[in-house]
Amino acid sequence: MPKAIRWIIKFLSSLIALVLVLSALLLGGAAYFNSPPDNSPEPNENYMRLEEDNTLLLEIKNGETADSVGRRLEKAGVIRNRYFWYFLSRLNKDHIKTGAYRIELPASQIKIRSILVSGAEILVKITVPEGATLKKTSLILEEGGICSAEEFLAAASSSEILNTYNIPGISMEGYLYPDTYMFNIAYPASKVVSAMADNFFRRLNDIMGETSDSGEKNTLSTTELNNLVIIASIVEREYRVPDEAAIMAGVFFNRLKIGMALQSCATVEYVITEIQGRPHPDILYNRDLEIRDSYNTYMNPGLPPGPISAPGEIALRAALNPSMTNYLYFRLMDPAAGSHYFSTTLDDHIKAGALYLKGR
Repeated sequence: MPKAIRWIIKFLSSLIALVLVLSALLLGGAAYFNSPPDNSPEPNENYMRLEEDNTLLLEIKNGETADSVGRRLEKAGVIRNRYFWYFLSRLNKDHIKTGAYRIELPASQIKIRSILVSGAEILVKITVPEGATLKKTSLILEEGGICSAEEFLAAASSSEILNTYNIPGISMEGYLYPDTYMFNIAYPASKVVSAMADNFFRRLNDIMGETSDSGEKNTLSTTELNNLVIIASIVEREYRVPDEAAIMAGVFFNRLKIGMALQSCATVEYVITEIQGRPHPDILYNRDLEIRDSYNTYMNPGLPPGPISAPGEIALRAALNPSMTNYLYFRLMDPAAGSHYFSTTLDDHIKAGALYLKGR
């Protein structure tokens, strides 16, 4: 074999060996930098949270770049090296999408990036109970990571949203349906309010269609609807036995007809807890009934300025179809069962016993 050919074969063999070594080094380095860090991550910002089950909740902010995400992940100890993250971003041109994501750790950089470019945002289940006020709802949403309580209350009082739904009051109190919702983490507060309001009017229309005696669709003016929601919100905070809700609504309508004060304990409770910010009382005393506030229906005849809670289906049905009775009074008789005693005279009402409030 000629000497030149032997030299070429030797050179090619060395070159192939070098390429193999370099490839092994590159693959080994890539595998190393792609693998999760040895130490546990320590998120140190509001847009990244580590759950007890070692699940990372990560929010990608609007306008954020892949490079900035890499820096955040490296700083929090979620990935080994941001430069390998940059390399992956250049290798794959798919864009990271804005949203909130759930990532089970430990996870490789390739796995994390595939989740962020998929756009498969996480949804959080939030349950707003019947009878919840705007303030209580705001705390539920904040605890779930949906939006801050402050942002929610601001959105629920914005003139733009109030005008959109033709609400005559100063807030959406009473017009956000109590239900179970699925929201994205860090969801805009205005969209949360709109989703709950849309649900309210959808449910209300269904109920009104079912309760129409003539078979025709019921229509209410803005004032009529607001009065109905106010009554329903009071009934929601007063009843505990579903069969009594319509009877209570009838009592309140009877009182309105004769110009009698509504005398609802729930409105006094609203003043104490929501307006004055004091703890929920277990018993109302005379001094509580004499609090001077427009929502105190012991001191002021007629309806309060607005709803006091989020009424559910039972309370809305009761306000739309109140029981036709002569009752003017009711009193909680069995705190455990939640049953009430209804009466037509003040003497019977006084004889019924002490004044109780619905439990917290």
